[in-house]
Order: sequence, then C-alpha cells, then structure tokens
Amino acid sequence: MAGGIVATSAGTGEINALIHSGSWYSNSRLIKLNAWILLLLITSSTNGYDGSMMNGLQTLTQWKNAFNNPSGGMLGLLNCIQTVGALAATPLAPYATDGLGRRIPILFGATVMIVGTIAQTLSHNVGAFIGARFCIGFGLTFAANAAPLLVTELAYPSQRAPLTSMYNSLWYSGAIIAAWTTYGSFRIPSSWAWRLPSVLQGVPSVLQVCLMWFCPESPRWLINKGRDAQALKTLAYYHARGNDQDPLVQFEYNEIKEAIALDRQVASSVGWTDLFATPGNRKRMRIIIALAFFSQWSGNGLVSYYLNRVFDTIGITSVSTQNLINGILQIYNFFVAIFAGLLCDKIGRRTLFIASNIGMLVFFCMQTICSARYAISGSHAAANSVIAAIFLYYGSYDIAYTPLIVSYTVEILPYHLRAKGFTVFNFAISLSLIFNQYANPIALDALGWKYYLVYCVWLAFELGFILLFLVETKNRTLEETAALFDGDDKVAEIHARAAADAHIGGGKVGRTPSVDEKGSDDMIEQQRQ
Repeated sequence: MAGGIVATSAGTGEINALIHSGSWYSNSRLIKLNAWILLLLITSSTNGYDGSMMNGLQTLTQWKNAFNNPSGGMLGLLNCIQTVGALAATPLAPYATDGLGRRIPILFGATVMIVGTIAQTLSHNVGAFIGARFCIGFGLTFAANAAPLLVTELAYPSQRAPLTSMYNSLWYSGAIIAAWTTYGSFRIPSSWAWRLPSVLQGVPSVLQVCLMWFCPESPRWLINKGRDAQALKTLAYYHARGNDQDPLVQFEYNEIKEAIALDRQVASSVGWTDLFATPGNRKRMRIIIALAFFSQWSGNGLVSYYLNRVFDTIGITSVSTQNLINGILQIYNFFVAIFAGLLCDKIGRRTLFIASNIGMLVFFCMQTICSARYAISGSHAAANSVIAAIFLYYGSYDIAYTPLIVSYTVEILPYHLRAKGFTVFNFAISLSLIFNQYANPIALDALGWKYYLVYCVWLAFELGFILLFLVETKNRTLEETAALFDGDDKVAEIHARAAADAHIGGGKVGRTPSVDEKGSDDMIEQQRQ
C-alpha cells in the first residue's frame, strides 16, 4: 500500500445494515459489555499513573532525600527500570496471550503489579525501589499485551474503533490521578509524601484481580481453539441479547471463522518470522514499528518523565507551581484524546495522524524558539510562551498518537499475528522509552534547550513518513481491516464467505427479533465453566 492510498470499503453496507438501531445505553447487555471493556481499559491507567507519578516524585524533597538526590544516569535508571522489566517479559507475553486466552495474562500481570506496588511503597533504599519498579514493568507487559486485544475482539462492531481508541487515551486518567495526588501529598512532612502515590498505583490492578474472573473471553480466541459454540454464545449474549440466530451475530461469527480459516491456509504454524514473510505483513510491520517509535520520540518523552527539568530551564522552580501545571496538563490531555478517539470513524485515521504531526512540528518548534529566547534574555513572556507551546503541542499529539496507535496496530493485524505483532509494537515502544528515560536527562543537563532541535528535525521526518505510508482503515470490520494489507481480493473473499455462511446477500437484510433478555443469562455462565 503506497502512501496516501485510501482503501475503499468493500462490504460494509451489509454489516452496517445489521447494526442494532437505538442507543447502546438502552440495551442492558451492551451496558454490561462496556462495563467489562472499561475494566480492560484501566490497564492503560496503570502505565499513565507511573509516568506522571515519577514526574511528580522528582519534585518532592522527601523522595529525593530518601534516595540520595538522584540525578543524571541514576535518575534515568530509576525511570527506565520499569521499561527494562517490561522488555524482560516481552518474549513471554504473546505466548501467554495466544495459548492461555486474553483473560489469564491480564490476571497474572495485575497480580505481579500488585506485588511490585507493595514492594515499591515499602522501599527504604535505591536497590529495593529499582527492583520493585522492574516487577511493575514485568507484570504490566502481560496485562498490556492482552487487554487491548480483548477490547477490540469483544466490542460491539459499531463501537469497536472508538472503544479501542479509548485504551491509550485512558493513560491520562492514571496520569491525572498521579499528578494531583503528588500535588496534594508534597505537603506531608514524612516519607508518606511519596509512599501514598505509590500505594494508589496498585488500585487498577486490585480491581482487575477481583473482577477479571467473570469477564468474557475473546470469541476469536475461542474459535481459534475450536470452542465455536462458546464463541457463538458470547457473541449472541452481548451483541444480540442472547439470540444466536440474529443476522449480525451470524455474520460476525462466520466472518471470524472464515478469516481464521484463511489465515491457517497461509501458515499452519505461526512464528516470529511470519510477521515479515509476505509483502502485506512487511507493510503492516513498517507502519507498526514506526508508530511505536514516533509515539515516544516526538518530544513528548521530555514532558512525560522530565517536566520539572523543562520547567527548570525556563525558571519555574516552585514545586507547587510545577505540580499544578502538570495536573492541569493531564486533564487537558485526557479530554482532547477522548474527543479525538471518538472521531476516528468519522474523520478517519489518516487525516487525524496528518493533522497531529503537522501540529506537533509547528508547536515543538515554537517551544524551542521560546526556550531559546528565555535562555538568551530571561524574558518572562518567553517562559510563559513555552508553557503555552507545551499545551498546544500536547493537544496536537493527543489528536492521533494518544488514541490511535494501539487501536490502529491491533486492527491491521490478522488474528494469527495479532498477539505477536502487538508484542513487537510494545517492544519497540520499550526500546524507545529506555532511550527517553535514560538519555533525556543527560542531554538536557548538557545541552539545555538546544537538545530540542534534535526533535524538531525528527518531527519533520515523521510527517513525511505518515504522508507516504499510512493507510486509511475507517468504517471496516476487524477482519476486513486486517485483510486490507493483503489485497482487496482477500477482503472480498472473507466478506463473501461470511455473507454466504450467514445467508446474507446483496445488503438487503432484515433484523431478526431478539429474544427476551430473561432466561438467557445462563449462556454466558456455561462459557466460563
């Protein structure tokens, strides 16, 4: 797929005609389904909490005194060790996700994160703190590898893209809580100024450990494991109030089966090399790896982990002021990202990414110029302009890179490659994060605002890549989107087989009356046994 190509939507008329009319909140089954999806989405909150918490802890005298005023390489290590833990789990996570299902790795990861959070809270020296953060990163990889896959594979078809886009957007929900917790706790005169934010980091994981036992499994994983009847019951229960003969359920069920069957014809066993074995897969991985690095190497790493250092370069040294601005920034980011994610099927992924990259380039250059003016003249107006530029830059970043990088990655990967491909995405992010967390404080100390020039050049490169290679995927089913990179003939074949199996033709379909919700709750209980 060359850059700029906007794929035509083959076959979406039929699936759109099958979507239930009316609001989702009038359907108790969709309310229940979206509640489960919310439980999965908070996995991202744990990650967001960590970045913002470490930002806030660096402003606390109590934390700095407890760990011997870390700076330079030691400060970088304290931040990046969580990512090192994530890298250690990366080779194992996709096998757990594909072999044990989507739920079990989330449960395991949440349990490990709880252990790490307890150890982090009780730390009395640098070694214990480093070990605890390694543990948190290790557990997070298992949960974060499986959660977005389960979201996109469970969601109601018309809500799939917005809900999956919310996964990464909820990074900011954790960041908001952490930012305002550290803003309030810095007044505590004891070590609980930093231990309290650490305790709260484990709350999402506690919720998941308590509730994930009852969450439905992915219908796609069930079908891939030969448990077709359970998959059909899950789809029927949540997407059609228990009616397994509903046309939408039959179309989804048969489309999943046909897509998995076609994938099996290509490769009887799936290995890591399959990610790059065909032209279609190479196109996927080129985009996925690029987005992973772009999401962390766009200058955002400076603010995500070293906001206090950025403020120091423009003369804002008050702990209260730094934490206040950080708290406001996270709330702003959250609302922009959620709003943009809800527009992904209306405006399109490609348009949002292009707008995001243009805005980031313009406003990061603005931040660089204003930082330089402050360094030269000490102008308070220039310092205030840097703060404005940071907000404008993040608004641009949040248009696409916060809501779309996860949802775009999982939707363009076919089922048999989804877990491994998403692991490569997370691995690339971890590599880029290690560079950010370790190299950025050293470079900021050595170069100050001049270090920003590196990111200005890189952002220009990013824009060119997006214009050339990113493919539009809006308004497609998950199976159609995944097949898009293999050619329109495969998209058409999957759609035609699914429609034939479901006895749907020509897009002229009628709704089958749904069964009453009472009496069908036992279906989902059978699946959990």
